[in-house]
Amino acid sequence: MQHSFFKTIRNSVKHWYIPLLIGILLILLGFYTITTPVASFIALTLLFSWSFIVSGLLEIIFAIQNKDEIEGWGWYLTGGILYTLFGILLWSNPAVSAISLTFIVGFYVLFRSIQLMAFSFDLKSYGSKNWGWITVWAVLGLIFSFILLWNPAFAGLSLVIWTGMAIIAIGFSACFLAFQLKGIKNKTSAMSEEWKAKYQSLKDEFYNHRTD
Repeated sequence: MQHSFFKTIRNSVKHWYIPLLIGILLILLGFYTITTPVASFIALTLLFSWSFIVSGLLEIIFAIQNKDEIEGWGWYLTGGILYTLFGILLWSNPAVSAISLTFIVGFYVLFRSIQLMAFSFDLKSYGSKNWGWITVWAVLGLIFSFILLWNPAFAGLSLVIWTGMAIIAIGFSACFLAFQLKGIKNKTSAMSEEWKAKYQSLKDEFYNHRTD
């Protein structure tokens, strides 16, 4: 079975900047969390809830707009729905304990890190350069998520710092993903339709031979 980040080379990714906006939002959220450790957990919970809701809705829009372009658009849609639900859960329960908030953030970071790692490997198979940076930041996010999930009893400032670092890691990974999508969009836009058709034909033939 053919596995490619894009369904066809003839298509060009739409709204590549949405992952960038999500990444910037998460980075700002992470730095705010680290630099304001004395903020109440109710304030942090409300901030996280709205950030998750906004990033989730943006991801849903990105998935729907690219359902004919990106092979893994369903992962984006699933992630967007999940992140929005996380945000609604936090918004409806602003008085959650520190440990509960840590679990929610940990699962959020875990799922997004796995999602970004999968996209980075797809980009690698597609021939995109610098895909490794997405993987590096996603792995860091994965490590931080494990720390949050398996050691939720971290007390005081340590809990806030680990949470902020986890959010920052996946934020940078999302930003690198956006720039990789932009690079691919520029390349495909510059190709002639005839060249795209020939390239896609050769690529399909190559994958067919691999699966025979």
